[in-house]
Amino acid sequence: MKKYILSILVLTVLIVACNNKEETKTTASTIKLPYEAGYTTDFTNNVSDSDLLLTLNSYKYWETGDLKALRTTMGDSVSVNGADGFKFHGLSDSMMKTWTVARDSLLSVVIKMDVWLKNHAVKDSMDYINVWYKEIDTYKTGKVDAAYYEDDNGLKNGKIVLYSSHKQHLK
Repeated sequence: MKKYILSILVLTVLIVACNNKEETKTTASTIKLPYEAGYTTDFTNNVSDSDLLLTLNSYKYWETGDLKALRTTMGDSVSVNGADGFKFHGLSDSMMKTWTVARDSLLSVVIKMDVWLKNHAVKDSMDYINVWYKEIDTYKTGKVDAAYYEDDNGLKNGKIVLYSSHKQHLK
């Protein structure tokens, strides 16, 4: 008798559990979101490790002041949206002139990478490496600037063609 009651109890629990899973799927698919994405939400993580390496190397080159190596990570042209409001769209060689002046004002740069995420936009086959990190800049004047950053690096054909940076100052 105990085995019979236990069997019915187990069967009931399984039926309820299966029904709850189906309800969860239905509920999740019927949620109306308050916004529609303007670009896309169709991303995969199908981005090559070589694109990740190239992107992370670009940060290492900035940190060590190796701007010639930094230039090799970029495509022929680049679009930049800087954390300070700076905007640029044109030849990478022209952008490098601006970055050379900026990097020459620094005595040292220390980057502590927190996390990165590989994203492939199915819509236009653009690869993105998103990075979150802390950067400590020491200027030749003695001023120190430390901030957290979130950057979006867009890659085409294994080169960075888009760089967009967002900065959160440390107190």
